[in-house]
Amino acid sequence: MSLLRPSSSSIRRRLTLQLLVSAAVLALVLFFIVFNFARQIGSESQDRVLLASARSVLDASTIQDGEVWIDIPYFAFSMLDNPSDDRVFYQIVQDGDLLTGYEDLPQARSDGAEAGFLTVPYRTETLRIVTLTRRLSDGGQPVEVTVTVGQTRDEQADVLNRISRMTVLLGLGFFAVSAVLAVLAGQSTASSLSRLAGSVSRRGPQDLRPVVADVPSEMRPLVRSLNSLIARLSGAFTRTEDFIAEAAHRVRTPLATVRAHAENTLRRVDREENRVSLREMIRAIDESSRAAGQLLDHAMVSLRADQLELQLVELSSLVRDLVERLSPVAEMRDMPIRINAEVPCEVMGDPILIQNAVRNLLDNAVKYAPSDTPIEVGIAAESGNAIITIRDHGAGFPDPTDAQLTRRFTRGENAAGTIGSGLGLTIAEEVARAHQGHLVISNHSDGGGACVQLSIPLR
Repeated sequence: MSLLRPSSSSIRRRLTLQLLVSAAVLALVLFFIVFNFARQIGSESQDRVLLASARSVLDASTIQDGEVWIDIPYFAFSMLDNPSDDRVFYQIVQDGDLLTGYEDLPQARSDGAEAGFLTVPYRTETLRIVTLTRRLSDGGQPVEVTVTVGQTRDEQADVLNRISRMTVLLGLGFFAVSAVLAVLAGQSTASSLSRLAGSVSRRGPQDLRPVVADVPSEMRPLVRSLNSLIARLSGAFTRTEDFIAEAAHRVRTPLATVRAHAENTLRRVDREENRVSLREMIRAIDESSRAAGQLLDHAMVSLRADQLELQLVELSSLVRDLVERLSPVAEMRDMPIRINAEVPCEVMGDPILIQNAVRNLLDNAVKYAPSDTPIEVGIAAESGNAIITIRDHGAGFPDPTDAQLTRRFTRGENAAGTIGSGLGLTIAEEVARAHQGHLVISNHSDGGGACVQLSIPLR
């Protein structure tokens, strides 16, 4: 069951979205800045041209015989010409009286030599108006001449439209480039996490080395925490394995002592009811010893399967050593163990686990086969695998295709009356899986008997 909370987003998606939103905001800000700046520059340019036109008119103003004469120069209005054919309006006033121009043309407020500017609607147009006043002298009497020049803003609107379109294209280009960079930045950030996850996920369950990955400085605390967790797990596995080994010794030794005392007592007891009780006690001790031993073996296999201590294992030597240890028990039942090793087979594996699996399989053969029958052990190489075959001449498995046979504490129907815990085949299968091998259970049609094959890939 996963303890991870479901999430609708990822770091890469959130980072990319934040960068895209930031890019969109910056593109809008860029558009408004450029647009306002262009409008300001356009207005200033028009104002300078209008002011120059008004000044050229005033510069052409003179007083002759008490009258104001204005010879409007050609360039005064020609400088206002443009491709948009903006209309030009003007007004010349002397001491409040119209001299020439448009009578209804509005005036901007002008303070002495300072020009005044105004944007007003006029007729069906929007005008930009400049008003400039100058005082002339007529025989010592001041004469005030005011010139007002106005121009429509069609050209400026066209320029602003073109600048707006260019600015929009620039903003879209900026956003597109920013979007690409945002995606790349999101992928670059996520790739660091992916490399870290990959360096951990590619490891086998037994690999408890510290994680070494090229990650940004912001992720180094995570790597340190992960390595600290791995170190604690490694220490816990080591302590657990030591505990299992110590527990196996602590459990088996007292039970063996009690069994020895019970057997000695059985020899000295004459009453049959007492002998029956002692035999039941010995049987219970054997069952307890067998169950405790296999439980501890299974715990040890489960632990070591997650952190295999791989080394080169020569299977023929390992199996011969096990046969020598089990021969005294087999000989008590007149069951010779025959070994057929065709060629030396070397595998990369955990020798303790392989030894444990083979020992359980041999022990099952000794227990369940009838006395005075041989047990055959074969070691062969086939299709890139080393195969250890253990065959007896007993009744075999009731149904060798039944997957329940390898489940914990499951025993066949023919196991009644035989001491066992139902863990032997479970241990063997777990060892095979830990080594990327498999366990095959079958019955021999030739002469009967159970046949179990433990397959492990050759090195």
